[in-house]
Amino acid sequence: MMEQLPYTWLFIAAGAIWFIRLYMQGGKYRKSTTAMGKVVIVTGANTGIGKETARELAKRGATIYMACRDMAKCEKARQELIKDTCNKNIFGMKLDLASLKSIKDFADNFKKIESRLDILINNAGIMHCPRMVTQDGFEMQIGVNHLGHFYLTNLLLDLLKKSAPSRIVVLSSLAHKFGPFKKNDFLSEHSYSPSKVYSHSKIANILFAHELAKRLQGTKVTINSLHPGVVESELTRHHTIINNAVFRPIATVLKWPFFKTTSNGAQTTIYAALDPDLELVSGAYFADCQPKKTTSVARDDDLAKWLWDESERLINLKLIQLGINEN
Repeated sequence: MMEQLPYTWLFIAAGAIWFIRLYMQGGKYRKSTTAMGKVVIVTGANTGIGKETARELAKRGATIYMACRDMAKCEKARQELIKDTCNKNIFGMKLDLASLKSIKDFADNFKKIESRLDILINNAGIMHCPRMVTQDGFEMQIGVNHLGHFYLTNLLLDLLKKSAPSRIVVLSSLAHKFGPFKKNDFLSEHSYSPSKVYSHSKIANILFAHELAKRLQGTKVTINSLHPGVVESELTRHHTIINNAVFRPIATVLKWPFFKTTSNGAQTTIYAALDPDLELVSGAYFADCQPKKTTSVARDDDLAKWLWDESERLINLKLIQLGINEN
């Protein structure tokens, strides 16, 4: 009898870990809402949550544009998705969110191909990287996660309005609750903490959605932000502990019960992009396919307006320096 006790506890522990794993996968979008006829852009669609978002929307009949920086990886993922979904209307287009010129080129090229845009999913991001700058000199995390998507969205607003009712989905993070918004050091020129600056950029995502929702009132174009969950993806590639050669095997084991799969990480994005009940909902924040409350900083009207004006100022100044005409 005593010999069986260790095995009993082993089974109990295994069952508990499995239960945690299932619970942490979060809410799922279970409606069979079609995306037939809809034109969708997904940034960062060659890997992780973006790839699974593109896969699910393609299965539902959408025409997908995978907006990616690495076109070799994009093409490999595109062929996989076509084979998996039997949807040939999946296309790859070059987009480097760390370059205003690349963003402008992408928007111009897209408008030459398509006369409508039903869903824009601002999915791509970078996390916890050492301090780097974009091609235009912006700190990388705020530059890619916020400023790049801010510029892209504004360039595509005319198509979104023309295609209304249409939707913009912005991927933020629960991490927005863990860091200050650095109004006095917006581009982290005076101090830099990878994790705090990531949180700073995620607050910016929500503030952007908050402000744009106001500006889009009456247009039938909605914008909402979301937390996809803690997901096992390439987003953690810059995380020093998780990717440390010594700790990586231990981290892999410890992460398994708590991290979502990329498929489950895409569920709230699908929900925000398709759920018919959200047609008139704008400026909201979701997690696990449910509305959630953000921090008070992310709901600050004055700060959202300041962020919009500062983002416009920085981008317009750089566009003038680069000699890029937005029109």
